[in-house]
Amino acid sequence: MSKDILLWDETIFSNGEVLEFDYLPEHFVHRDSQMQALRFSLKPALRGMRPVNCLVKGPPGTGKTTAVMKVFNEVKEYTDDVAFVKVNCQIDSTRFAVVSRIYEQLVHITPPSSGISFRRLFEKVIKYLLDSNKTLVVALDDINYLFPEGHADEVMYSLLRAHEQYPGARISVIAIISDVGIPYSFDPRVGSVFLPEEIAFPRYEISEIADIISSRVKHAFFKDVVSDEALDMVVTYVDRTGDLRIGIDLLKRSGLNAERRASKNVSVEDVDKAYEASRLLHLCRNIKSLSDHEKTLLGLIAKDSSLPTGELYKLFHEVTGLGYTRFYEIIEKMHISRLIDADFSGKGMRGRTRYVAPAYDSKDILKCLE
Repeated sequence: MSKDILLWDETIFSNGEVLEFDYLPEHFVHRDSQMQALRFSLKPALRGMRPVNCLVKGPPGTGKTTAVMKVFNEVKEYTDDVAFVKVNCQIDSTRFAVVSRIYEQLVHITPPSSGISFRRLFEKVIKYLLDSNKTLVVALDDINYLFPEGHADEVMYSLLRAHEQYPGARISVIAIISDVGIPYSFDPRVGSVFLPEEIAFPRYEISEIADIISSRVKHAFFKDVVSDEALDMVVTYVDRTGDLRIGIDLLKRSGLNAERRASKNVSVEDVDKAYEASRLLHLCRNIKSLSDHEKTLLGLIAKDSSLPTGELYKLFHEVTGLGYTRFYEIIEKMHISRLIDADFSGKGMRGRTRYVAPAYDSKDILKCLE
């Protein structure tokens, strides 16, 4: 038997955990200035003061969330008087869902999803903070997803102005925004109390991508498993998209492809095959965050983009029973989120016939909807 053939109980991964999205690397490189800015903003918490609010922004996959979580862990080593909470706004996309997640992480009890008002649940959060004399720092990850329906202002207003109604409450917010083309702006009432330190995360340079990917390969695989050619291909794909998460996912899928072939080496072909799935990472994550009704409408659009909105609404209503107002809200949300293009043609009354088309290849959308 060839020594290059992988036996059924063997693996080429020395530590596969390194290739998971929630893995925090011990050595987080090429983001020193951003990490320093975050540390400086949180420093007042060590003296019982409210930390400086932050607006962390940049393209997807540029280390924003990792940097915030790394600094959270650092500060935890110096004080027990600060409670750190991260909320994934792609999943918790309403004011009630956000405060429910905060409550759950503070007291380690999941609140009921119904039968309790936002106000009562929020008061429980505040009571915990006041009774324990803790400062709360909330990282709202992917806050983009709270903007289309106005939830961002509601959440920010409740958190940042809590001290006005509950004296002694100390809450600061780190808003993490991915630049994916969704326009955002806070209500002036929020802006007047947010006043954040803005911390920009630019795209990684190709040399930085190569450095980071090489480090992940070193720690995730056994020695000499990934060839230089395969590594260069991963780096090229990441540079093309600008998203490091695609590269990490690509390494994982490539390794699994090699194991499926019972090979001890990751080939260029393994990477090329894996990219077909990894390239849809963003799209599938965005679609996964949609409600069932939103997915239904997106599926109708992907199947036939030639329909004017009037006919599209009729189909949507037949399937869901929802009215035109909700239909229009979903169209606007998906248009703002760059999942669809919604343009007016010169046809129809006063040239205002609107056609809706998928912003991605219909086959890719339908694949992610499966």
